[in-house]
Amino acid sequence: MDIIYTIKLDNGATYLAKADDNLTFKEGDWCVIHKDFYNDYGQIAEAGEENAYDKKLKDVPRIIRKATVHDKSMAHENEMRGNSALRTTQEAVDKLKLEMKLLNVHFSLDKKLIIIQFTAEGRIDFRQLVKDLAKIFNARIELRQIGVRDETALKGGIGICGQQLCCNRFLKDFASINVRMAKDQDLSLTPSTISGFCGRLKCCLKYEHKGYLELEKTMPRRGDMCDCPGGRGKICDRNLLTQEVTVVLDDSGASIRCACSEVQVVYPDKYKIKTPAAAEEEELEEQPDEGTVIFSEPDELEEKVEKSENKGKGRRRKRRSKKHSKK
Repeated sequence: MDIIYTIKLDNGATYLAKADDNLTFKEGDWCVIHKDFYNDYGQIAEAGEENAYDKKLKDVPRIIRKATVHDKSMAHENEMRGNSALRTTQEAVDKLKLEMKLLNVHFSLDKKLIIIQFTAEGRIDFRQLVKDLAKIFNARIELRQIGVRDETALKGGIGICGQQLCCNRFLKDFASINVRMAKDQDLSLTPSTISGFCGRLKCCLKYEHKGYLELEKTMPRRGDMCDCPGGRGKICDRNLLTQEVTVVLDDSGASIRCACSEVQVVYPDKYKIKTPAAAEEEELEEQPDEGTVIFSEPDELEEKVEKSENKGKGRRRKRRSKKHSKK
């Protein structure tokens, strides 16, 4: 029976590995993993469940043993080699004039593989770089291009909320986020407000989006005319969490705050209760079908027909007079 674990390397990369049930690991333990043609050194980030019959996890790496003192000393030496290799790799990148930003260099425990992570705006042709580095380090080179979100997850930091960045603490998969989520939550659309350290939209916009959509169903919109306990006015602001709106009164121009239940939205011109069905009917009345011509009165249509007929008769008379003159 195999148990699945999540392994985290010193460069921030994570992957799944399996171990026999007689090897017991807990979160934070260091271990040696056999992957493909090399042995690696990593830390147990998360312990999984028993998985003996899952075909998808058949080819995942296997944990050999717990890390010994000798393994830890070798991993420390490899970490120092990685810092030196980063400077050497940067020199090779500058020589080839490649537009890429190097992040870190990871040596496997047996030094058979070197993993280099970098970021770039577009696709980079690094084939010549791999050949040059293979000659220098005499090992297999693997270059991995990651995004700006992954870069921020590796470096970490403190967010505007005062907590450690979500991508560095617990987020594994980045969900798709769009500006519509910020609009639904009535947030300011300035980049400094809705963007994170990575320059992309904040991941936390996704967390409460569904809840805001439910709260928005019972709330009026900004600019709607309404009747409130202070009189008739216009809604200038609202708070989805407290279910309150701010109304500017027509008579005095003062602004008052009312609960959503105390406000009744009306049309600005007809002062009728605003309903979605009525709005749809008005749109249909205001927008006729394409290809149709609408006249206000039948008399106008008859007058236009008569004028067009008279013009046609006058043209025929002129043509006949020209023919007689030529004869």
